[in-house]
Amino acid sequence: MLVLRNMADKAKAILDRAADRCLSASAGGEAADPREIAVLRHLSAGFAILLVAVPLTLSFFYGPAVSLPLGFAAVVSLFLLCAVALIGLRRATTPTADAGTPIAEIQPRSPFDVCPGLILALDTAGHVREAAGRDRDMFLSFLRDPFGRPFAEQVHVSDRIAFVQALDELRQGADAVVIDLRLDRPVIGIDQAQFMNVRMDMTATRRADGQLAAVHAQLLDIAGEMSIRTVALEKEDEAVAAHEAKSRFLAAVSHELRTPLNAILGFSDILAGEYFGKLENDRQREYVQLIRQSGAHLLSVVNAMLDMSKIEAGRYELMLEHFVIGEAVTECEQMLSLQAANKGVKLTSRVARGLGEVVADERAVRQVLINLVGNAIKFTESGGAVIIDASREGRDLKIVVSDTGIGIAPEKMALIGRPFTQIHSDLSRAYEGSGLGLSLVKGLTALHGGTFEMDSRPGEGTVVTVRLPADGSGVAAAASAEDTMVEFPPRLKTADRPVVGESERKTVYDEAEAKIA
Repeated sequence: MLVLRNMADKAKAILDRAADRCLSASAGGEAADPREIAVLRHLSAGFAILLVAVPLTLSFFYGPAVSLPLGFAAVVSLFLLCAVALIGLRRATTPTADAGTPIAEIQPRSPFDVCPGLILALDTAGHVREAAGRDRDMFLSFLRDPFGRPFAEQVHVSDRIAFVQALDELRQGADAVVIDLRLDRPVIGIDQAQFMNVRMDMTATRRADGQLAAVHAQLLDIAGEMSIRTVALEKEDEAVAAHEAKSRFLAAVSHELRTPLNAILGFSDILAGEYFGKLENDRQREYVQLIRQSGAHLLSVVNAMLDMSKIEAGRYELMLEHFVIGEAVTECEQMLSLQAANKGVKLTSRVARGLGEVVADERAVRQVLINLVGNAIKFTESGGAVIIDASREGRDLKIVVSDTGIGIAPEKMALIGRPFTQIHSDLSRAYEGSGLGLSLVKGLTALHGGTFEMDSRPGEGTVVTVRLPADGSGVAAAASAEDTMVEFPPRLKTADRPVVGESERKTVYDEAEAKIA
């Protein structure tokens, strides 16, 4: 029985499409009237019987060679005459909306017929009682006898639960519910999918006692929106794939570069130490030292790229351990003191008494300190000062690196933290660097569940504040976050900056988030 019904539905769809094309062509390309399509459909169904009966009757009087073409031609001719007569009679008797016609005479059969989509009146059990709407005939052409039956039977099996839940929300007191559904469309045309995506806006009608009396629902075809959504998802997948390919490329290149760089550093150390013979002059010693310095600088860039690619891919693993933060600050100061002295910058540190141990990845914290202090020294002129402060603020470790350097203009603050981006990036810039320092700082801070804050004023200096949970609890909190896939590195957003006067200090606050491996 189901097979016969599907065959009938397909035949009905074919007839409707043929009638729509013929009527549109006769009307100069205008949309065909659904009622005229219905007239032709019923007429075709009646003449389909005659198409068999007439040639069969004529075969009793004439041979098959005569009866078949004669009967077919007679039935088709009669069908065309009847179709033209019925359509012409209907158009002649249908009132047109001219200037002298009262509006009351041309009103649709329901006020809802001027509304887009399909308007349904459902009872409290979800049974269809009435149907209206501008696209009523289009929807009813594929809905299977909806009147008096549960509307859920027309819905895709996977979406029926959502429809029942929406109906239950209306019973429990909700005024309106909007859901997206797929309607089963057994009639599949050339350009039609098996299921039609619709948005169903359900509004409750209640009795005086507040109980649900009926539900009015509007169904709108959202095929265009679904197409746009599909394209957007495809583009997103392409962007994610390109991002992952870039991260893999950075990681592979970084690994490949480290091996020869280690060899360059090792052999330059051997030459500088003159283990296998004395160098002939000071120029040779100078060149060896330049080779050593350039190799060390390139290795630091490669290591930064490798760390950044790990953080972007979510494969950077933190090794939490107890360590004394004061010792890490002191070692950082000693490591960079020669660089500061050569530039004429005074480097000092202040560690609060009783600061003691913290729980974090010691290597990552040292990397944060080195990058922040190295940046501060680089952008501070001779005679300036760089100060490292470490203290406790509640349950957080607070690290502050301040300098009296050149500062950052307010319009440049939005660029802070972008990989390979430098604030002073013009051709005549006097500062070296790959633009990865603050990106790593923000990424490593994010992995610890910490926050990053930067205050700067051009010509006066910059203050960078990093807060990390001292007990390591931020790592677990970041790992259990509902959405850990966010853009790396977290960027200082313009919207996060308060609107203040140009003479005041600009404050940017950014609570970083990242994916934890």
